[in-house]
Amino acid sequence: MKAMILAAGKGTRVRPLTYDLPKPMIPILGKPVLEYLVEHLVKFGIHDIMINVSYLHQKIENYFGEGQRFGARIGYSFEGYVDDAGEVHPHPIGSAGGMKKIQEFGGFFDETTLVICGDALIDLDIQSALFEHRRKGALVSVITKEVALDQVSSYGVVVADPETGQVLSFQEKPSPAEAKSTLASTGIYIMEPEVLDLIPSNTVFDIGSELFPLLVEKKIPFFAQKRFFNWIDIGNVTDFWSVLQSVLSGKVAQMYVPGTQIEEGLWVGLNTRIEWEGTTIEGPVYIGSGTHIEAGSKIIGPTWIGHGSHICSGSEVIRSVLFEYTRTAPGTKVEESVVCGHYSVSRDGQMKHISEYNDNHWNDARDRRKTARQSA
Repeated sequence: MKAMILAAGKGTRVRPLTYDLPKPMIPILGKPVLEYLVEHLVKFGIHDIMINVSYLHQKIENYFGEGQRFGARIGYSFEGYVDDAGEVHPHPIGSAGGMKKIQEFGGFFDETTLVICGDALIDLDIQSALFEHRRKGALVSVITKEVALDQVSSYGVVVADPETGQVLSFQEKPSPAEAKSTLASTGIYIMEPEVLDLIPSNTVFDIGSELFPLLVEKKIPFFAQKRFFNWIDIGNVTDFWSVLQSVLSGKVAQMYVPGTQIEEGLWVGLNTRIEWEGTTIEGPVYIGSGTHIEAGSKIIGPTWIGHGSHICSGSEVIRSVLFEYTRTAPGTKVEESVVCGHYSVSRDGQMKHISEYNDNHWNDARDRRKTARQSA
């Protein structure tokens, strides 16, 4: 069995996290979401992995290389073009279009392939899903999860025969009143090679909105599998904040806070400096390596503070996520927010640039390091 990870999108709904990172590289506990997926595939004996890339492709390629350190063989398919001046221009061609491009280039899809979106954490029993796929004689299987009726408007909904599981139709984010099903597509598919013949060449073509309706129309053996597993989708920044809150609180199985636990609920990286006089820290809290916590600070968990950060005296960081090299100004209060570079996003999704604050609540310490190097 082989695997295809879809990683070519811009992740616009997760800005500002994706201003400098492709969405699959967003870190959870300091490790990219994509790395968790690669590890999970290798765990189930899937070693040949193709990743389609486009936006900020080099961030993925430089991190994973050819996959040796993960026990995998990783290849990439860049979607875009290089102009006469040598400048690279990303241009995604749709999830199905990307697969067709790969197949026509080198015939990668020569056996059963697991196709998976690169922006979710999962613990799917792949072996069990493959067994059901083959038992039913499916050419395509879509992995679904039951969701509450009031949540269907956030998902692509699969309508399937209740007896056989044969897919009958789809609904894209229907209202609860219009929903014909509560089975949400998880963006995980099992496909046989012959399905690639149905995808047109050199065409932007999507799996969910174009390939799947075509399969239904042609009455291809296409089945939905209703599975019970952890599927943590990072659809927007609020989702990211919620995921970190759950992970730090120990609510997500097999995900553990890194670093050394020095007190109940407090983990730190290497060479972290905490001035304890007048400082309050209530876990769960992770403080990254090289971070300086000044005296008189207050940190309430669940909170993640990335490496190289500086929490100045009198600052309060409450149930928040601070990316690496963040500096909070003295007396700053950051509550239920994600701080990334020059931006913050509140729990309700409101994004602000640092320039919108009168007192410069924080700044990106990377700018200070760059200025220091230039001055030197």
